[in-house]
Amino acid sequence: MEMQPLLPGLDLQPLFQLAVHHLILMLRVGSFMVAAPFFGARYLPLQVRIVVSVVLPLPLQGLVPLPPVEQIAALTGVTLVLGELVLGLAAGTVLMLFFAAAAKAGDQIANTAGLGFAAQFDPSAGAQTPVVSQFFSMLLVMLFVSTDSHLTALRIVLDSYQAIPPGQGFDAFALVSTGVATGAALFVLALKLTLPVATLLLLLNLAVGVLTRSAPQFNVFSFGFPLTMTATLLMLLITAPRLGTELEGLIDMGLAAISGMLGTGHGG
Repeated sequence: MEMQPLLPGLDLQPLFQLAVHHLILMLRVGSFMVAAPFFGARYLPLQVRIVVSVVLPLPLQGLVPLPPVEQIAALTGVTLVLGELVLGLAAGTVLMLFFAAAAKAGDQIANTAGLGFAAQFDPSAGAQTPVVSQFFSMLLVMLFVSTDSHLTALRIVLDSYQAIPPGQGFDAFALVSTGVATGAALFVLALKLTLPVATLLLLLNLAVGVLTRSAPQFNVFSFGFPLTMTATLLMLLITAPRLGTELEGLIDMGLAAISGMLGTGHGG
């Protein structure tokens, strides 16, 4: 009598297909984690980003239409992989540009008020940046996390799999136009955040100029410089509540931008 094997053979083909499909789902989330603010910062460990990129797409298994493994393994799979990377990187970059508006405003205020020398190493940027710019960036990140906007951003990326399934193609013009519009809006938003302090400093410099012109015994450096710094700090203190509201609006604009770009319909 023929002996039956104690352990039947395992069919690894379904497991291989599941692993390939999960790898495709990870690309968009992983590339977003690399480019997006807070998620792509240097202070967030790489292991955390890897774990999040692996775990988040798990609920999408079986819900998102994916091309067969044979098509992914063919030459057309290169286009699919590049498309997923482009979508994630574009969404993260657009959101990063809105965050850069706050850093740009802080840098402009510091240079205008003569506080540009007050700089220290910024671990998220990897370079020396003014303290005022770091304050604006830290406040924006704090609001981003405390209002659960980071979860909303991840939800937008996950919902984009329903709007733009992998391998189905996407509107490249929408990505480019959103990126260009965001780049142009960066300077406008930075100017809005800088305008209150810049207006005060302009009036203060005019007053100091008139005073030193009428009384030359006043030294503009010993008199005007401490006055400018004091007025800047007081103005930042007075406008702090309004600044928080403006930064929250900046976050909402960023979420609405990536939502419109990915076609998820979130309002931000």
